[in-house]
Amino acid sequence: MNANISQPQLSDLYDALVVGAGAAGLYAALCLPRHYRVGLISKDALALSASDWAQGGIAAAIAPEDSPELHIHDTLQAGAGLCDREAVEFLVCQASQCIESLVDLGVEFDRHGTQLALTLEAAHSRRRVLHAADTTGRAVVSILGERVLQCPHITTIPAAFALSLWLHPYTGACQGVSVAYQGQIRWIRARAVILATGGGGQVFAQTTNPALSTGDGVAIAYRAGALLRDLEFFQFHPTALTKTGAPHFLISEAVRGEGAHLVDAQGRRFAFDYHPQGELAPRDVVSRAIFSHLQATAAPHVWLDLRPIPRETIQKRFPNILQVCQHWGIDIFSEPISVAPAAHYWMGGIATDLQSRTSIPGLYAVGETASTGVHGANRLASNSLLECIVFGAQLAHLELLPVLDEGTTQQKVEVMLEALPAPEQLEAIATSLKALMWQSAGICRSAEVLQAAIAELSELQQEFEQLPSTQFFQNLQPGTLVQFPFPECDRTLRLWGETWNLLEIGQLILKSAVFRQESRGGHYRSDFSQTSTTWQTHTLIQNDRWWQSVPIPD
Repeated sequence: MNANISQPQLSDLYDALVVGAGAAGLYAALCLPRHYRVGLISKDALALSASDWAQGGIAAAIAPEDSPELHIHDTLQAGAGLCDREAVEFLVCQASQCIESLVDLGVEFDRHGTQLALTLEAAHSRRRVLHAADTTGRAVVSILGERVLQCPHITTIPAAFALSLWLHPYTGACQGVSVAYQGQIRWIRARAVILATGGGGQVFAQTTNPALSTGDGVAIAYRAGALLRDLEFFQFHPTALTKTGAPHFLISEAVRGEGAHLVDAQGRRFAFDYHPQGELAPRDVVSRAIFSHLQATAAPHVWLDLRPIPRETIQKRFPNILQVCQHWGIDIFSEPISVAPAAHYWMGGIATDLQSRTSIPGLYAVGETASTGVHGANRLASNSLLECIVFGAQLAHLELLPVLDEGTTQQKVEVMLEALPAPEQLEAIATSLKALMWQSAGICRSAEVLQAAIAELSELQQEFEQLPSTQFFQNLQPGTLVQFPFPECDRTLRLWGETWNLLEIGQLILKSAVFRQESRGGHYRSDFSQTSTTWQTHTLIQNDRWWQSVPIPD
């Protein structure tokens, strides 16, 4: 590793500051002009991100029997009327070029002979998903991470936590971030800030997301007044491992594409009761089918049977799933896997255009933290990694704001603060929130339950805001340098910041789910169970205002 990984020399000013080191952040950093001085902030080591956990693959219409038109059609169909067609066309038409770029960088996708191997996933009409066994995300992120470390113009800043955006007091433009790093809170100026912090699955008690997926980018952008979009749409993956003591490990949709069956305790393929495509229906449909079946039968889980897949195919395509299941005592060659839905992917996020620009000058967003318009109400499988790469590539054209007047910063003053909250206090608040969100804003929602949850969440927020540290940090003035007495304060401060962000996004999801009075895609209301043409609009959020966009054309 580079020396700048362990002891980076932080600058007070970067041309561009990327927050997040998953596929979107890494690729964006690589695409930025090489004469820019780039800082890359990561909460953990570079290899830890939701992208790293992505199993299925990356979608691209590159087969002779496929076409961009078919990929566009499938994406629009899965998105349930809320995709922005221009964004979808842009995504799909850039796909082939981006795949070439990844191959050129050294990503080793599986091949049949000299041709790239393609698999089928749910709601795709053709085999178009490139993969590297069942660890595609890891294959992509590891190569991108290696390439970033080879770039002298990129300074990686690991174990750093971005707390807030730093806006210019007169223009409102983003001019940097505040960061908790090595026992300090520092303010780092930048001529452009790119948020690539991933999703927010950790707001739910049951999730396939890693621990760092706490909605940081959406939360700090919301507090800065950025325009957000479609936050009620959360995708619940149908098949997460459900076994006592085991994490909710995602069992890739690709196993169903290769022939695995979704069955109940009697071995019956019940998914066909809910949709003619059975287990290959869109994710929201399959998740609701499982949810409904579990409610009707009072069973704790259903089963995913991989035995219809040839043994050698499992060994070649799904070695990671095989290994994890073996670790938890499941022999997938002789028995099915116990599975149930879990929160997986956030379709909503910070509203962006095709150049990844947000509503705040100087602020950009890429990856799951952004709402580009390509996913609509329900993401098509394996379009997420593609979105990271396609929209990350647009940062090659990033235009920097002029260097801001030094006089706009305050004089730095060292502050010693010893009264940090006990981690147990913060963890208790977060645990209560996650259980509340899973029970109230999970696969099936209703106004009565959502309103009660909003009131209960308000009490958790009050508890959080009464902490002395919360009052101190929320009133921290830009430019103030905070020095902590012990290095271990970094962990507590990150936990405090993540709890703040989880409470923020929990409130945003609940209020957005109440606002949308219909069922569509990843948002299902038992009291408004039908899709409504009057709601073929985006939900827009800014500050404390919720409103509908203009209607989205069919």
